[in-house]
Amino acid sequence: MHNQPKFYPQRGTTLFADGRSARPQVENTIGRDQMHADEYFFTGMQGGKEGDGLPVPLTPAVMERGQERYNIFCTPCHSRVGNGDGMIVQRGYRPAGNFHTDRLRSAPLGHFFNVITNGYGAMPEYASQVTPEDRWAIAAYIRALQLSQNGKQGDVASGGHVDDLHKIANENGMPPGFADPWGFPSTAVYGTPNGDDNGIPGQGTGSGTPMGSGAYKAHLGQAATNNASNRNSGGEAVKPTPSANAPGKLAGEHP
Repeated sequence: MHNQPKFYPQRGTTLFADGRSARPQVENTIGRDQMHADEYFFTGMQGGKEGDGLPVPLTPAVMERGQERYNIFCTPCHSRVGNGDGMIVQRGYRPAGNFHTDRLRSAPLGHFFNVITNGYGAMPEYASQVTPEDRWAIAAYIRALQLSQNGKQGDVASGGHVDDLHKIANENGMPPGFADPWGFPSTAVYGTPNGDDNGIPGQGTGSGTPMGSGAYKAHLGQAATNNASNRNSGGEAVKPTPSANAPGKLAGEHP
């Protein structure tokens, strides 16, 4: 048992004629990721920091692909408009990141690629499910979502104009409050011992109030009570009171 037939790194051996335990690389083979010469394209990092800019041409096809992949992989948590209020968040999963906060609007494009690749907080990594090309397409589409909720007159081409969502909703016959900001349902929780964010960047909860605080619980408490009773009786659920700083909906987007 003392002399076991195993190799130790960087030690010699009598098993092979050249006396080396580490074997030379087989001819005409490459190591995993060895051909990834474009560091930014495959990592989103430049000089150890998240870079900005899209390393692929921005075309309608890229945006369509980004929307498709986003709707498949991202909407369950982040929602169709990227406010972090996706379906599984409404059913008790930890609130997802809100792309319409100042922090994420100013984040470099490489940040979104990096997060999709490696995960972030409660979010798992998607590198095994989403190719690098699709990760960049999703990042580009996230920028489009951010612009859709925070467009300025200077962002449109000459001759174009930016309309308020309330005006668009009214012109399309939407019900009152359709374009109002969204709030989180009472089922969305951080899952921490004290029920608060604890410094992990996530969705704002209105007026800077942590989701686990008594003020915010009271903010949604009545709607939660009504929802519970209506669900038990088969009645229609009551929409929670919108938070003050959650992003508005896109025209034509339904709750």
